[in-house]
Parts: sequence; C-alpha cells; structure tokens
Amino acid sequence: MSQGLVISDPHHASSKGIFLLKCLIVAGAFFLALLVFRGKDELGAAFDYLWLMQWARPILVLGSLLVTANLTALVWRIYLTSTYRPTPPCADAELPAVTVIVPAYNEGRQVAEALRSVLASDYPADRLRIIAIDDGSKDDTWLWMQRAHAEAPERIMLVRQPRNMGKRFALYEGFKRGSSELFVTIDSDSMVLPDTVRNLVSPLARDRKLGAVAGNVRVLNRRQGLIPRMMEVSFTFSFDFIRASQSRVNTVICTPGALSAYRDEAVLPVLEGWLRQTFMGKPANIGEDRALTNLILQNGYHVSFQRNALVYTEVPTTYQNLCKMFLRWARSNVRECLGMSRFIFKNFRNTPKAGARINFILEVINLTVIQAIKVAGLGFLAAYPIGVGLNMLFGALMAGALLALFYVIMHRNSSALWGLPYGLYNLLTLSWVATYALCTPHNSGWLTRQIASNTPRPRTLAWNWRPAAQWAGAMALSLTVGSSMALALSNSAAPPAAAYALRQNIGPVAATVRNAGQPTWSFRAAGMETPPDLDAITLNNVEMDMYRNGRLVSKVRADQAVLDLTNENILTLSGRVKMQPTHQAALPAVSPSRS
Repeated sequence: MSQGLVISDPHHASSKGIFLLKCLIVAGAFFLALLVFRGKDELGAAFDYLWLMQWARPILVLGSLLVTANLTALVWRIYLTSTYRPTPPCADAELPAVTVIVPAYNEGRQVAEALRSVLASDYPADRLRIIAIDDGSKDDTWLWMQRAHAEAPERIMLVRQPRNMGKRFALYEGFKRGSSELFVTIDSDSMVLPDTVRNLVSPLARDRKLGAVAGNVRVLNRRQGLIPRMMEVSFTFSFDFIRASQSRVNTVICTPGALSAYRDEAVLPVLEGWLRQTFMGKPANIGEDRALTNLILQNGYHVSFQRNALVYTEVPTTYQNLCKMFLRWARSNVRECLGMSRFIFKNFRNTPKAGARINFILEVINLTVIQAIKVAGLGFLAAYPIGVGLNMLFGALMAGALLALFYVIMHRNSSALWGLPYGLYNLLTLSWVATYALCTPHNSGWLTRQIASNTPRPRTLAWNWRPAAQWAGAMALSLTVGSSMALALSNSAAPPAAAYALRQNIGPVAATVRNAGQPTWSFRAAGMETPPDLDAITLNNVEMDMYRNGRLVSKVRADQAVLDLTNENILTLSGRVKMQPTHQAALPAVSPSRS
C-alpha cells in the first residue's frame, strides 16, 4: 500500500525548493527579530503613550494581567507535559473487542485507503470489527467502500444512509449497530498506523475510570503546500502539548473526530441526547466530537490523551478552506464552553477537579477577553502604529518560536521552522476567526462539505472572504489613519543633541530621556505647548519618573513643567508640585528654580 509508506515516515527528505524556503524562513525571522530589536524603545514607549488615554488604561491593565496569567499557565502546562507518559500497549490477551466506526461523505478513493489502514492493524482480527457508513455521498464514495469491503467482507459492515444527514447521525448509526465493549471513531480522510488501535484502546482496557481517549492527530498531506506544513507544527503543539497537559488532569476537553476511543457504558447512555442536541433552537450540526466529550465528562468519567496512538489526516491546502475549518471549530468551542459551564463548577466527579476548572477558565478567557482586546488593538494601532505594530510583531514571533521549539523537542526535525511563519500568518490572516465565531455561534453549517439541498444558496461562500477582508481592512485603515495623524500632528525633528523621543496626539504626549541606553527620566502630560523656534516645551498636568542608574528614585507631579531645549539639564516645575521619593537619592537634572 503506497499511501501507507508515506504515513510511516513523517519526515521525508526535503527537496531543494523546500530547503530554500526554510533558508528564507530563517532569514526572514532574523530580519523581523532585528527589526523588533532595533525598535525596542518603541515597545515600552507604546505602553507609556497609550497609558495617557483614559479609555486605554483599563485595557492595558487587563492585558498585562492576561500576559501574566498566560505565562503562568504556560509554565504549569510545561510541568504537566514533562510528566506525561502514554499508557504502554496491552498484550493480545488484555485487548477487548472493539468496533471501528468510519463515517464518510464525498470522500472518494480515500475512504478505501482509510479502511485498508484499519484492516492492517496489529490487533486480533477476531476482536476488531469495522462499520463504514456512507452518509448519502454524491460521488463514488460508496463504490470505493464496496471495493474495500470485498477485500475483507467478514470484517467490514457497510451502511448507506438514504440521504445526507450529517456526521453526527452517521456516527450514531455506527454506535447503535456496534456490540463491542469499546468503540473507535476514525475520519474517512485519515489513516492509522498498524499499532494505532492497540495503543489507543490500551488505556481504556486498564482504567475503568476512563470513558474516552483522544488520539494523536498528525497531517497526512503535509507535502501538498505551505499550509499543511504549518498545520503539522501547529497540530503537534495542540496535541502533544495542550492535550498531553489536559490528560494529566484527566480532562481532555475534546476527543478529535479523526481518532478517538470510547467505552460503551460511557457513550451509549448519552447517545440520544447527543443526537438531538440543539443550540439556540436549531439542531447542532457541528462540534459532535466536543459535545460527546462534554457529556462523558459530565457523567464523571475521565478523558485522556494517548500520544503513541497516531492518525494522519488531511488538512485544507487553501486559505479559504482553512478558514472554514477553523471557524467551524471556533463556533463549536463557543457552544461547548457554554455547555461545560453548566457542570464544571459542580461536583461532577469524585476525583480532583481543579485542573479541569483551570483549563475551562483559560478557554473562557481566550473566547471572550482576548477577543475584546483584539478589537481594542485596532484602536491602539491607530493611536500609535509603530509601537503597537512592533508589539504585535513581537508577539507573533514569540508564538511562532514557541511552536517551532516544541516541535524540535518532539521530533528533532527542521520542519519545526514552519512554526515561525505560522505565527505571523495566524496574526495577519486568521486572527479574525475566533472573534467572528464569537459573534456567530448560531451558524451550524459544516462549511467544508457540500450538503445536499433543494434550496438555492447563492451566498453560501460569502462569509469566506468578507470577515477576513473586513479585518484586514480595519488593520490597514488603522495603520493609515494612525500614520496620517502622526504626520499631521508631529513637530519638526528634534535637534540632534536631544536624547529623548517625543510622541504627540491632539493633547496627550509622552517622552523618555535616556543616557547610554538607560532611562534618566520620563514624563506623561495631558497637553503640550511649543514655540515656533522650539527653544522650550511647556507641559501641562505632567507626571514624571526620575531614575538613577536605571532605577526609579522618585515620582513627581506638577501642574506645569518647562523644558529648556537649549540646556537639557534645566527643567522648571510650577503650580502644585508633589514629589514622592522611592529611594534615598537626590534628584539630578531638576532646576533649583522649581516651585
């Protein structure tokens, strides 16, 4: 089986073109890192400048708290992942009977390859049964299923739905027809390795508290473009890191449709409610995997992740289809987080629940607060394009570097480099998806499947480009408006001797004076007045921080401050002046004439 040879070796020798692309990625990442380094002063100046705006302060404080919380969560997950170990595979005598369910819709030849990969499993043949369901396909999927069935008619049962009813109904049919102790679900666009099924069901065979096990999903078509290569790195982080850490607290929140295993006594009692699930009065046609996981967790079962149970699945190769996939997942996440909120803070099981609740809180923060900060970020971008833009770029680089680093740790392969462009790609082209999903969770279209319908749907694909175009347009407009404001409101360039950087916007201004790279003092003012000859600057309602050797020594507030640009050591404070020393030190560079 030629396809099987491909999935058995996930790291093929790179072609010359791929090698050159990787070199380009390294060069580009170095250039962007250098750009951020050269603009490091702008990173802090952006915060100081935005702090002057009353509307921005709560968002900045919230953002700072979120950064701290996410870094803490990252450290916690690193610990959990480092202590995670997959369950060793069972011997033949320990393995229970298992039914493998493979639903398919418009899959064509690939469904036969998926079924053959299951038939090749290193699992006792008398204890492995396959049920393949054609969910009303309009192509030759049924023909390919029959061909696979002819190769092992005693092991494969074929079921053909009278019409396309959705993946949830196809899986339901398989669960109802199965009679084994364990069920395994595999997507028809996926392929498993010979030891996958054995590895996947071993935790269930040994731990009666387990109700379900999530498999480890990798990319099958990673050689078909740049997007699959980036998804390979992203999937490794999502499963080998995120789900491994969730498994350590016995609460993997989603068993993937590509590969999962379920205990009969955990899944069969919830089937009817799962099948008839609704959201906002409409049938829930998406997120069947996450919904089923919720029901199993709610009934007190553990859900774990099995790293050595590998499945290779096809991912989108175009931006349009990638957005469809992520949007479907994001909408499902919104819905099921609401569902999970109904039981996660109750006594839903007898074993520890703290880890499950922490993961849930992190999910909710990502779904709500972070999306609000994304929108506010457009306003920040307009107010201070350079500083905020560099902060966004720095965040994208760090996210991509984290993905790449983890991939290197797991696989020690240069394919990790694809994580670097993915960080930037996600920021520029995919950051709108979660925000849009939060506003449209009621939409239940599968999006990546052509569902049979007698009703014309001329605008089905309209969403594909509009939200992305609107988001990109908003970012471009913010940059344009912000840059125009900066040009229109800025004064002439400061004299070469000036050691401070000045930013101005209608009223608020901020400045930082540095010596040998270290701050000596900085100010924030509500307004600024400058004479035509720029001999002096008058600042109104000013707040100042004084430093010595880079260390904050005092805070000063004054109604007015006059900075003499002909002699930078002369600073005159007037009106109500309040000084708050933070260190036993004199205040250099402040004129004796202050009052």
